[in-house]
Amino acid sequence: MATLETRLAEMLTPAVEAAGYVVWGIEYVQAGKHSILRVYIDSEQGISVDDCADASRQISAILDVEDPISNEYTLEVSSPGLDRPLFNAAQYARYVGEDVKVQLTMPVEGSRNLKGVIDKVEGQMLTIKVDGKTLVVALDNIRKGNIIAKF
Repeated sequence: MATLETRLAEMLTPAVEAAGYVVWGIEYVQAGKHSILRVYIDSEQGISVDDCADASRQISAILDVEDPISNEYTLEVSSPGLDRPLFNAAQYARYVGEDVKVQLTMPVEGSRNLKGVIDKVEGQMLTIKVDGKTLVVALDNIRKGNIIAKF
């Protein structure tokens, strides 16, 4: 069965792309009564506040009609930002050589939190260099992954 995020991506992507943006990723965070639906959008030109507002209107209209989430939630539409979250193999592959922070569902080498450099992506496996060690992590074991912004 598809996750809520997957179903939402399938539902929202056509309208977001028609508006000239790409759905970078979707997060649904349940926090008691106040859940949050985050939709990250991107484009080659970058994303402005006006772009987020435009996409938010499009997304809200679809969510109002389809009503895929039964409880109350707040919709947030934003760019992925400099410390962009990574959601799939293609995104991790795009950032090979970059610093990344990942939170794992199941520990690898005794740790659920890893910081390192993305070495490679093969299929659904991510190779990260962490403190001189090379670790291989299944992408479905990653609960959350973000690029570490360099300033």
